[in-house]
Amino acid sequence: MTGPIPATATNARICPDCDGFASVRVTLGGRDRHGHLRTITAHCRACHGTGTLPVRRFRATDWEVAA
Repeated sequence: MTGPIPATATNARICPDCDGFASVRVTLGGRDRHGHLRTITAHCRACHGTGTLPVRRFRATDWEVAA
């Protein structure tokens, strides 16, 4: 087996808002004079079109301490 390591639950940081489908093409319902579909591109606002989120950095205050 060659190639990159497949994403697992520990290393995949998929955007929860778009589930990794960060950019879509939306048809405007018509064609231009050349016969091409008129479309616009919409990007996810949370991940800005990347489909992933940066790794969350933990601070010392994020950890719960059991006494």
